[in-house]
Amino acid sequence: MNEPTEQTTEPTESRSKRAARRAGEFPAPPEPLPRPVLDSHTHLDITVSEAGVPGGGPVDDPVARAVEVAAAVGVDRLVQVGVDVDSSRWGADVAQKYPAVVATVALHPNEAPRLSDLDDALRAIETLAAQDRVRGIGETGMDFYRTGDEGRAAQEESFRAHIAIAKRYGKTLVIHDREAHADVLRILDDEGAPDTVVLHCFSGDADFARECVRRGYLLSFAGTVTFGSAGALREAAALTPLDQILVETDAPYLTPMPHRGRPNASYLIPLTVRSLATTTGADLDDLCAAISATGDRAFGPW
Repeated sequence: MNEPTEQTTEPTESRSKRAARRAGEFPAPPEPLPRPVLDSHTHLDITVSEAGVPGGGPVDDPVARAVEVAAAVGVDRLVQVGVDVDSSRWGADVAQKYPAVVATVALHPNEAPRLSDLDDALRAIETLAAQDRVRGIGETGMDFYRTGDEGRAAQEESFRAHIAIAKRYGKTLVIHDREAHADVLRILDDEGAPDTVVLHCFSGDADFARECVRRGYLLSFAGTVTFGSAGALREAAALTPLDQILVETDAPYLTPMPHRGRPNASYLIPLTVRSLATTTGADLDDLCAAISATGDRAFGPW
């Protein structure tokens, strides 16, 4: 989860004010993709509470609406990502109910320093990790943008614990890395990475991408790769093998161009996929097939 400015900032508005500002502002659906892909990282709970649902108006089942609108443009699978105990429980329940959705569970790195009992929260995450429809542990990691020196020890303790949980349960590790590239790699090397690691909302340059690719990690690109200022990010995408690329929304944040600043949702994934096809020089059909296969390898079968 990365809330936006040029990339992201600590929110200055209340959630209710952000919800009021975003409500009803979803863009029109883009052209459908030639092959189905997944949204490898979304926050349905935050999207519904802050922005509503695509198409607006009251709906009895906002999750079903989000799934339906996404499927209509070729986004047929969603990974709902937890950031604390409550959202992780919610996601695990949603994944049980909706066949198109699987879940990941974790304490966000900015959450860890705020907790009065980190161990108790980690035990709750581990209990959820045992569920079959929970396919990943994340988003966890390190964030040096919002959390200062005083909170980094708790972040690292939490990150190391999540790595251990992922390995114990054979789950994909979903990493939040903000201005902490070297420390993320250091900790993964220290602990030994799980079989599958996803760098959510990849934000590094070409050199960092090479290090991640060499280790076999998956790089998940969000709408930021479409931003005019994101030349270094496109360089990173261009050198990433197709079978190590995923695509995500991080909805309701990081909406791809030309709709930056409006609310994001899984149905806007085609904009990012088409941008990646241009950046990588890949045939769109081939890129969709590769993303889909990698998603199934990381999180499936649905």
